[in-house]
Amino acid sequence: MKKIAVSFSVVFLIILLLFGCGSNLASSGTGSISAGSNSTGSNSEPRLVTVTGDAEVRVIPDEVVITLGMETEDEDLGAAKSRNDEIVQQVLRLSQDLGIDANHIQTDFIDIAPMYNYTASGGRRLEGYRVRQTIVVILGDLSQFEGFLSGVLERGVNYVHDVEFRTTELRRYRDQARALAIQAAQEKAGALAGELNQAIGEPVMIQEERGDWWSWYGYGWGRRGNSGVAQNMVVEVGSSSLGAESGIAPGQITVRAQVTASFELK
Repeated sequence: MKKIAVSFSVVFLIILLLFGCGSNLASSGTGSISAGSNSTGSNSEPRLVTVTGDAEVRVIPDEVVITLGMETEDEDLGAAKSRNDEIVQQVLRLSQDLGIDANHIQTDFIDIAPMYNYTASGGRRLEGYRVRQTIVVILGDLSQFEGFLSGVLERGVNYVHDVEFRTTELRRYRDQARALAIQAAQEKAGALAGELNQAIGEPVMIQEERGDWWSWYGYGWGRRGNSGVAQNMVVEVGSSSLGAESGIAPGQITVRAQVTASFELK
């Protein structure tokens, strides 16, 4: 009985010791978290002003992209396809006569489909076939536009899906628009800070959000693209080389950029 009592006392003592160590460990852990919290609280975040700067550069175009469509129908599939191919060949010959680079002519879309006539009983009867093709031509000389367009219409082209004026100096104007957007962001940040009797310091973050200029082929049967507009700085570049007697108005195209920047507040 004495041995059992002694053993029980030893076990009880060990339990007390373990419980005491656990309590000390828990107290130490809580202290570390609290110290960490106090340390984090002592490091204040920098005061920032974050703004978005938009800019666009309006440019006189120096080339035009024309999307043409040829559609033919016939009871015989071969006849419909042959007629369509003939129109395309005539357009290609005209392009060659005008000195248009072959690399600036592209077949963009081909579709061959049967045409059915539905009867009152719910059936259908094959009426023939429709063949459609789209080709895209890039003219580097805007003065050729009127003659080329009239020529292709005379040769059987029955759709002009799109006429898009654009610039070959896109990279240069994108860089210019981006620089203007950064300038706009800095000016906006200074104006906002000034309203609160503050001043801006060094930039902390600069991020380009958008730098767009849209130009997609496939404006005809099936696809189309577009883009929004937002700006607070605008620059116009160049003037048109076409005379007042010209029958086209190329206008201006727009190259846009948008940046987000954060500046320290002094």
